[in-house]
Amino acid sequence: MAEQLDRQQVEHVADLAKLAFTDAELDKFTPKLEEIIDLFKELEEVDTTGVEPMSTPTTEVNVMREDVAVKSSDQERQALLDNAPETANGLIKVPAIIDESEDGEE
Repeated sequence: MAEQLDRQQVEHVADLAKLAFTDAELDKFTPKLEEIIDLFKELEEVDTTGVEPMSTPTTEVNVMREDVAVKSSDQERQALLDNAPETANGLIKVPAIIDESEDGEE
């Protein structure tokens, strides 16, 4: 079993992931995070001698369509904008995700 994690460590991990939990949620997630750590420790014990590293279990190279820009009609564009939670100047507005503080803390 993983060494005992305390709530402060779980809060720190949540903060790194930009998540906020209530006290009840922290009580629930602390043992779950310990279980996850235990699973990784168990995987570390597996003998992988002679196993070649791989990035995918299949031989498929690229099964996606070609990425080609297609001009949309004004009607299609407006339909997309109508479904967006917030727009500005004909564009979809999204929240900023870049932390510009000096120390990386909010």
